[in-house]
Amino acid sequence: MFKIGEFSKLTQVSIRMLRYYDEMGLLKPAAVDKFTNYRLYGTEQIPVLNKIIFLRDLDFNVSQIAEVLNHWDNQFVSNQLESKQLEIESMIKDGQAKIDKIQMAKKDIEQEKITIHYNVSIKSVPSYEVFSLRRIVPDYYAEGQLWKEMSDFAAGNHVSISSNTFTIYHDGDYREKDVDIEICAPVNQMGENTNGFVYRRTEPVPIMACTMVYGSFENIADAYLAFANWLQEHRQYKMTGQNRQIVHRGPWNEEIPDKYLTEIQIPLKKK
Repeated sequence: MFKIGEFSKLTQVSIRMLRYYDEMGLLKPAAVDKFTNYRLYGTEQIPVLNKIIFLRDLDFNVSQIAEVLNHWDNQFVSNQLESKQLEIESMIKDGQAKIDKIQMAKKDIEQEKITIHYNVSIKSVPSYEVFSLRRIVPDYYAEGQLWKEMSDFAAGNHVSISSNTFTIYHDGDYREKDVDIEICAPVNQMGENTNGFVYRRTEPVPIMACTMVYGSFENIADAYLAFANWLQEHRQYKMTGQNRQIVHRGPWNEEIPDKYLTEIQIPLKKK
């Protein structure tokens, strides 16, 4: 079982939305700790959460989502999706992405849901001397702007940084806005802090769970769900600390998103 913050991080759904789904009766916690009143969730609830998010993204309201969840069979869902498709087709360009989702959902219903396989490995991560920039940014997509800012500053101030960069996410849960991100570039020599750029030594992580994500950044959410299942099977471990991410191949060195390679890292400790 996972606390609500852990479940939020693994499913990439904010605590605020999980509490809202609880209040609306769409996704109640699997259990509530009788001593702490903490909401606790299990991996068996992830498929239901995925259905809620999928329907929400197609502009189904709460009552409509509840109705579909209560009548989740192939024919009923297909009929509902057909109705929504006709509605979306009457909208402007922005509706095209939603139409694509419907087509994919139809295939999933007919062919069974495809199981996602990600290999999770354990390694230790040493401390690094880094040149870093930490900011509260509007959302996760704003990370690219931080890297551009660091690159421009390094070039203009003759700062030599390694290409083995990584990102630390300091929030304890998934955030829809105001995300606390620190980008880090290892350096051979420490310097003076200036203009928000900081030289520091990162903390070593004795037990780091890692998985590689191939393809578009949209696949990262699936990797976190794979982590949830892995942690459920390896109960001797517990999540701790801040997640990290390393983009080995991304927009700056690879033109085709399907060839991106991203490493997700989650610190663990033994119970």
